Amino acid sequence: MANAKLCHKIPKRFSRKSEVAKAKERLNATYLIAMISTNKGETVSIVLDGEEVEVPAGINLVDAAALFKKEIPHYCYHPQLSVAGNCRMCLIEMGTPMRDRGTGEPVLNDDGTQKIGWVPKPVIGCATTVSPGMHVKTISEKVTDCREGIMEFLLVNHPLDCPICDQAGECRLQEFATDYGRGYSRYVERKNVKPKRTRLGPRVTLDDERCILCSRCIRFSQEVAKDDVLGFVDRGSYSTLSCFPGRELENNYSLNTVDICPVGALTSTDFRFKMRVWFLKELPSICAESSAGCNIMVSSREGEIHRITPRRNDDVNDSWMTDSGRLLYKQVRSDNRLLTPQVKQTESALDVAISSAFESFNGKKLAIVGSCHSTLEELYLLNHLSKATKAKKYLRGHFGEDDGILLSADRSPNLRGTLLSGFTNEYPKKDLSKLNDDLKKGVVDAVLVVNEDLLDSGVEGESLLGVPVTYLGTHQNTTSNLAEIVIPTLTSFEKKGTFINRSFIAQGFASTVPSPGGLLPLTQILCRLLSLSDEESKITADFSLIWKNLSSPPKSPFKGMTFTDAQRGSLQIDGSKWNNLSFVEKKALHFEPQSSVLSSK
Repeated sequence: MANAKLCHKIPKRFSRKSEVAKAKERLNATYLIAMISTNKGETVSIVLDGEEVEVPAGINLVDAAALFKKEIPHYCYHPQLSVAGNCRMCLIEMGTPMRDRGTGEPVLNDDGTQKIGWVPKPVIGCATTVSPGMHVKTISEKVTDCREGIMEFLLVNHPLDCPICDQAGECRLQEFATDYGRGYSRYVERKNVKPKRTRLGPRVTLDDERCILCSRCIRFSQEVAKDDVLGFVDRGSYSTLSCFPGRELENNYSLNTVDICPVGALTSTDFRFKMRVWFLKELPSICAESSAGCNIMVSSREGEIHRITPRRNDDVNDSWMTDSGRLLYKQVRSDNRLLTPQVKQTESALDVAISSAFESFNGKKLAIVGSCHSTLEELYLLNHLSKATKAKKYLRGHFGEDDGILLSADRSPNLRGTLLSGFTNEYPKKDLSKLNDDLKKGVVDAVLVVNEDLLDSGVEGESLLGVPVTYLGTHQNTTSNLAEIVIPTLTSFEKKGTFINRSFIAQGFASTVPSPGGLLPLTQILCRLLSLSDEESKITADFSLIWKNLSSPPKSPFKGMTFTDAQRGSLQIDGSKWNNLSFVEKKALHFEPQSSVLSSK
């Protein structure tokens, strides 16, 4: 078909990955971790394409086949949404061993094998749960014919605009048209034209002529975002995705509908026509918006971030993230980004700024203001600096409204890290009024602050008169403007480290884009300050050594753990020591698989 021909060509010509590589990605067994873990080790035996295999009880055939690197193509099915059975792309042949109705004895073939009673019509794999003795054919003449027919219908009204579609290069329609389509068209009638460039909300744009009516976006809005705003209107070829009258898709999770859209119907207004996906370099990281610690994928080209998308982790964020968290990348090239060290409002070399900072607080009654946005490793070194300088430590909490999904009330990514690093053993206040009181009393006569705005935290400007302030941070604020010493640091996208989320899960991350020239990570800056305070100090910025020191105490919650362990995935830390603290977050979002039956909705 004309559409299919185009879709055949696009992936091969434009995609940065081969079709084989894409298929392997789609079949990654880790995609099924949640399904397997929920069945408590119970398994059933099925026959998959002639081979007897053991699969977790309660999963559907799509997931069961994927465990053995067998792809059952699908559009509407998503492992963390209810089953709809809309697209019919996952049709397979299914049968069960036959038994005599009277005696219950197995019915045998001429060769003595048990006869299989195949269901006359193909069944959809997404809505079929595995059962003991089930026989499944994912590849057969009947299955192939069904898939070709489904692809033909899906492409009947689909526009020939792959070269300008944002989804090109990561489009399931392109991939499955290549793998399972006929490659020619029997349709000669005029295509049905649907609305284009429709504004569904402030962040999502709909090109409805590309929609294949999978209903993923509708189910996500209902089941995850708890904002039932989307639905289909009209029937057949005239069905159109729309918002309910007087409503918009404007919740803080709206862009997840773009992520799960298998075609190019839903697009991000922010990313639309900005960059071809095959030019992007994708690296994993952790969202620093709140204590949820969403796993993310940072997409960049030539050191510039163009988008952030969620990365699946069933222990943390399932497959989702907030819209507001996606915009954090803009801080990297913000107009108020600090890029040059300053000493007394004058640009300076970094070494000079560091030595000047040490001279400004050496021998004084120093206050160190830490940040819950700092990494575990940074806080560990900051704690050592406070011991070396006999400084008083202060910490401010950042709190907001908990949405009960992935935007937690604690709006910092590493409050638990401040506890585990030893920087504090108390829950932070909403402001720094205690520091303000100590400044007035003369208990403090020098301040070193990390990424906090003192004047926005309950500290009065009059209290800082005559007090040398050293500011270590990423962006300008009122504190950096009045500080005697300013030393720029790196954003979470430009450095490596560890955040510990609301569930005491340690998650390591690495830099995703190069840092601005001449700037150092905060860990190295702190090590240089430590070396000035104690020339014999053996504290280094080597992460392996930092973690060795963290895990060395007999009762350390990091016992036997390394930074490499944290980078590999979710590392559960024992946080029972702080059970007495009244943390403000609600229960974390976690997907609980529903039974694989057709949704009644």
